[in-house]
Amino acid sequence: MDKSPLDLLGKQCLELLAAHLPQLSPDWWQALVVDQLTYQQQQYLRQDGITSLDKLDIAALLRLVDKNWRELSQSLAWPIAARNWLKEAQTIRNRWAHAPAAGLNDADTYRDLDTIERLLALLGANPEILQKLRKQKSSLIASLSGQSTLDPKSAINSPAPSSGFGKGSLVRLKARPAATGAIIDHLPGDPEDRYMVFHDGAVATYYTSQLEPTAAISARLEVTPDTLHAALTALQLRHPSTSHLYSLFASRVNFVPYQFRPVLKLIQADRPRLLIADEVGVGKTIEAGLILKELQARRELRSVLVICPKPLVAERKWLEEMKRFDEQFIQLDGPALRYCIDETHLDGVWPQQYARAILPYSLFDETLLMGNQQGRKKQRGLLDLDPPPVFDLVIVDEAHHIRNTDTWAYRTVRYFCDNAEAVVLLTATPIQMGSDDLFTLLHLLRPDVLPSRQAYVQMAEPNPHINAAIEAARAMRADWQVTARHAIGQAVATTWGRGVMTADPHLQQACDLLDADATDAEARLTLIRQLENLYTFAPLINRTRRRDIGSFTLRKPETIAVDFTAEQAALYHDLLDLIGRILAHRHGDMNLQFMLTTVRRQLASCVFGLAPLLDATLRRHLSQVELSEIGGDDTPEEIGDVLAEFRDDVERLIQQACNLKGPDPKFDAFRKTIRDKQKLPNNKLLVFSTFRHTLAYLFEQLGTEPTRIGLIHGDVPDDERRELRHRFSLAKEEPRALDVLLSSEVGCEG
Repeated sequence: MDKSPLDLLGKQCLELLAAHLPQLSPDWWQALVVDQLTYQQQQYLRQDGITSLDKLDIAALLRLVDKNWRELSQSLAWPIAARNWLKEAQTIRNRWAHAPAAGLNDADTYRDLDTIERLLALLGANPEILQKLRKQKSSLIASLSGQSTLDPKSAINSPAPSSGFGKGSLVRLKARPAATGAIIDHLPGDPEDRYMVFHDGAVATYYTSQLEPTAAISARLEVTPDTLHAALTALQLRHPSTSHLYSLFASRVNFVPYQFRPVLKLIQADRPRLLIADEVGVGKTIEAGLILKELQARRELRSVLVICPKPLVAERKWLEEMKRFDEQFIQLDGPALRYCIDETHLDGVWPQQYARAILPYSLFDETLLMGNQQGRKKQRGLLDLDPPPVFDLVIVDEAHHIRNTDTWAYRTVRYFCDNAEAVVLLTATPIQMGSDDLFTLLHLLRPDVLPSRQAYVQMAEPNPHINAAIEAARAMRADWQVTARHAIGQAVATTWGRGVMTADPHLQQACDLLDADATDAEARLTLIRQLENLYTFAPLINRTRRRDIGSFTLRKPETIAVDFTAEQAALYHDLLDLIGRILAHRHGDMNLQFMLTTVRRQLASCVFGLAPLLDATLRRHLSQVELSEIGGDDTPEEIGDVLAEFRDDVERLIQQACNLKGPDPKFDAFRKTIRDKQKLPNNKLLVFSTFRHTLAYLFEQLGTEPTRIGLIHGDVPDDERRELRHRFSLAKEEPRALDVLLSSEVGCEG
């Protein structure tokens, strides 16, 4: 395969970057080159001592043009659409680098050469180079059409033959006659037109010379009833129905109708990917198990990966739950995961004995993803695996843990999801249709549907109006039909509404129900279901609320207000003053602001826990586990460095906190709550706190009470944690039972 066009493109990128990057920044090599490369490319630069652009390969040069696009395009007046050519060129480089020995087919090669030609012209290539590419394209056109090689000038100047293709025309690929599809758009061009063709479940662009009309069927075929029945049976076996479940009774779980909604939605989707955002207690784990069994019934699931927080691994939750579906999983620790990576590198496939695996987020770090160079020995990371491990199903529990895209947990989960056939995300965190967190999860799930935040905002625009229509139908106040019609009209008036919703049959059915002016309960429920189907994210999200089901214990939150003592209030205001001075000194650093907010939250949680927290932070005794429980992404060293700049002020504040000797009204109110609870038949009390120092203070202060107390946090061993949970579940008459269980955030999962 002739790869000289890529070489020409690389040389042109080199000339462009060498001419313009030094003019953009005095520190251009570090800021515009090294910092813009991938981690692996940076490693190659350091290992080989590369200090000039001419030593970089085509992949690195294309990336540098892409990363510096804004500055280059402004100075060179490049059109916005041209960046698409650059993105496609990066894909071409990857495709050509892994091309088979026989090379790519002529149709793909022609399309790639056309993109390279456009990009070379943009970068300022000389006419001789462009003429050479046009000659190669002309040869390919002749090959595809069965003609002799055309003269480049005649190919450019002569108009393309009229194809007669129109929108809706059925065509097939000349290079692959079995691939047939319909033309959905016509793109005029020179020397020949292009057409957008929908086939094999996707849209692709082809030149006129690559297409031909499908042969028309001259006459209808006549078949006997037996032949038709056999054909329909074969079709059913080859393509299982999306309206029937083949694993309805394939698990040892009670039949709960709403728990089958996610599996039905997944098998009816164009891609098997779903976000299950049900409320707590609805049964997301069971719903994931039902999806697993249904996919298994439709085709063989050779590998399944479950990703979840470490507490759920320690509690063996997924291990035990999957046994109800006759599925045997293995929990992976660090060495087992390292073994899987090494075996995948050697064999090209994930080890069969770990084909059904459970992984905790806690194992996801930079070394796991990027690898690590240990002297001459290379410890491979996931990105070093070629081909990457492909799982038939990836289940990500407590998916809100990956809402921050700058974490290694997100990047690793993204890696597994990008290489998976089916993906299910589970989270009980309330979904807000305008939140960045929802975009992050949906973009991870379906980057093809939501490629950018702009696309997400546009797609979400009708949803508030649909919500208003649903609320009007539920409330059934006077003139609720008028309110619902107005809200639907506003939804349709949005950009997404005009382009997509107007063709949705659910919209017409909802309007028909409103026009019928039906007020009975059944008609309103039908209307609400039709409106819910209009949610733009409905195909991607399953959201079951407890209020829609009933038979759930109601939560009745009650706040007990307790005022600071004068001494405690003085400490609180002194802390706020110190935080203000630190932020002013560091110019409002956002990471610093979060950390200092955490210190303020500790004081609000328990004033007697402030001194130990500040002291541990200042002296860098704060462990990474404890920091993760608080919710921080920084390292203990980074936080300690910040406080060290104000050591005298922090030391004075610590001493002030240590000198607190007065009463603690908040603990007195808490102790009264415990004593009142112990008088009830159900005396169990589960107490959560983000801060370990608060828990330690409570555990110490409650030591004189007759109440039996247990304490769980991130550093409590897994076996001991399971034992404490078991003792807490025992009846209060049991001698070993616990009455009160104090827990950090690790007890909140699952």
